[in-house]
Amino acid sequence: MTEPPEGDYTSGGVPNFDFVRDKIEKRSATADGATELAGLGGEETVESLDKKLADRDEAAKSKLDEIRRSMRGQ
Repeated sequence: MTEPPEGDYTSGGVPNFDFVRDKIEKRSATADGATELAGLGGEETVESLDKKLADRDEAAKSKLDEIRRSMRGQ
């Protein structure tokens, strides 16, 4: 059997409070960072994000229609 790291676990193999807290804080920071990188952080509401998505989808559809027209020689 492998020995648990010194200081992170009790002699019975139970993680101590500091170890668990550090692990939770690291996961929370990672989630916050991922949210920020995805552009979902800040003051924006779900409605404003939905509007941005709809606007982007409409712009993409418009561009695709433009490309199709140009390929037909119109």
